[in-house]
Amino acid sequence: MIVGLGNPGPEYANTRHNAGQMVIGLLAERMGARFKAHRSRCDIAEGRLAGQVVTLARPRSYMNLSGGPVGALAAFYKLPAERVAVVHDELDVPFGNVRLKLGGGDNGHNGLRSITAALGTRDYYRVRFGIGRPPGRMDAAAYVLKDFSAAERKALPLEIDRCGDAVEALISKGLVAAQNEFHAAP
Repeated sequence: MIVGLGNPGPEYANTRHNAGQMVIGLLAERMGARFKAHRSRCDIAEGRLAGQVVTLARPRSYMNLSGGPVGALAAFYKLPAERVAVVHDELDVPFGNVRLKLGGGDNGHNGLRSITAALGTRDYYRVRFGIGRPPGRMDAAAYVLKDFSAAERKALPLEIDRCGDAVEALISKGLVAAQNEFHAAP
């Protein structure tokens, strides 16, 4: 199960906080799949990606409440946390960089905190889409809810595509090989 984090509604669609949902949208296109509503409060798309049967999920909740829908969907499919990958925005990774890991803390990311609480463990995969730190003294919460800058918007399709490639590498090659391939500077 691959989960893309974000906030619902058109006012959030192009914000940094919705990077995870942007990547999930691209992966659905690659699979030729359409999202449909699921009783878990996620929109899901099912199909094959990188030769594996996967379920893509977009929680319909706000970011900070992602755990309920993600936990419900994992329970529906009877998936252990180690079979869940969460794609999300990451302040501590520069824009244009992707980082993958298994487990770890939430680093102040309320969506991850909610998912960790719902799954009862930190041991799920994270595909971190770098958005960089806010400029100057801008509040991080305000920064993540802003649209990407003009320069970032120009590079965004390439970065979303690259992050999608990282998800596929994680599925097909495993964590270490995907890290070796994508942790180098773009």
